[in-house]
Amino acid sequence: METPWGQPSAPVAIGAVEGRDVAFIPRHGSKHQFPPHSVPYRANVWAMKELGVERVLGPSAVGSLQPNIKPGDFVVCDQLVDRTTGRPSTFYDGPETTHVSFADPYCPTVRRVAVEQAEALELPVHGRGTVVVIQGPRFSTRAESAYYSRQGWEVINMTQHPEAILARELEMCYANISLNTDYDVGVAGEIEPVTNEEVIRVFQENTGRLRQLLFRIVGALPEERDCPCATALANARFEV
Repeated sequence: METPWGQPSAPVAIGAVEGRDVAFIPRHGSKHQFPPHSVPYRANVWAMKELGVERVLGPSAVGSLQPNIKPGDFVVCDQLVDRTTGRPSTFYDGPETTHVSFADPYCPTVRRVAVEQAEALELPVHGRGTVVVIQGPRFSTRAESAYYSRQGWEVINMTQHPEAILARELEMCYANISLNTDYDVGVAGEIEPVTNEEVIRVFQENTGRLRQLLFRIVGALPEERDCPCATALANARFEV
């Protein structure tokens, strides 16, 4: 697909899950060639909207900032903190000024279904959490990670911004299902610095559980959307 912001990360795969049409784009590309700061987020989200997608599931690997969130745990985030720089993060660069509410960045309906299905599968799941999004591709220093941990934020990631806000700007529901792969370096106690090898190892060990959860969520979503995401642009535009 072509979009006003170029091509998506990879060709869009179209299929069916639980009797529902589903589109899939690997955000990092088919060969993981796009690092977090270079992912074509606007092209990916725009392509989804053009295909008629109404709800987006954004699974991601995260690092834990709190001792109670262990490797292999799932976190269905309800808040995010953006610490990225320089990433295009809106579709609305003018001349029509658009201010979309983002107080609650994740769809409450999809979040609820995700938590319910994780519990039904008896997965270790945390029903809420704040993800701090860093620029990448490097991992945090110990000082940075310790700061994030002291704020009480639960997990750390490199892709949730601007993916979540772009979906909201196009009135699509968006939810994040985080798979925790490691303890970040600032968590209290003596731990080894996070490595890419360890992240990949834990993620691959839990890919089956993540896939099973995603399929269950798709099948359990209600037909109608009655959440605020569907009307996010109502009263969002400044008119003279």
